[in-house]
Amino acid sequence: MEQGFSEIQEFVEHEIVPRYDDFDAGHGRDHVHTVIEQALSLSQYYPEVDRRMLLVAAAYHDLGLAYGRDEHHIHSARIVREDERLHRWFNSDEIDTIADAAEDHRASSGHEPRTIYGRLVAEADRVIDGETIVRRALQYGMKHEPGLDREGQYRRLMEHMREKYDYGGYLKLWIPHGDNARRLEEFRQLLADPKAFLRLFDKIYNSLIH
Repeated sequence: MEQGFSEIQEFVEHEIVPRYDDFDAGHGRDHVHTVIEQALSLSQYYPEVDRRMLLVAAAYHDLGLAYGRDEHHIHSARIVREDERLHRWFNSDEIDTIADAAEDHRASSGHEPRTIYGRLVAEADRVIDGETIVRRALQYGMKHEPGLDREGQYRRLMEHMREKYDYGGYLKLWIPHGDNARRLEEFRQLLADPKAFLRLFDKIYNSLIH
């Protein structure tokens, strides 16, 4: 294990992860822990990767949500560059690489991540699980558009699902390893079955309103 990894891990857990308590339910501690875990797991296929840098990039990737969703990836990169504590472990070039990875994680960024670190964080951030995807999207919709009734939330959700996850959608997978490609295909099949998708929506919607 890289020198200083445990120290950085402790720093992340006590100083960075708690900041996710301020975000919506789909981007809380569970989310950042999942992204960290998956990014580190995928890094086994890339021995050249500095796991310390990857850990920090994954931990900081959504901190920019404190400034709104639309440009959160840009703010996440800025937060990395402005955090003087990171100079304890990394030089300026390494911090720039971490910041780029945090910025490049966003599925709708429109360009391929610039480094393997960005590709790993982006891939780890793709939680390709039908129930998790729908729950997170619905939680977001209910928080930010609370005036929508059940039908309105369903229409909003379906529009987002097709725009992001369907064939031709903006979600891109960058790492060939892992199960995301198979899971994405399974989710696309679910999207193509309106009755099955509606059953999943109803199950999650009812659990959130009760």
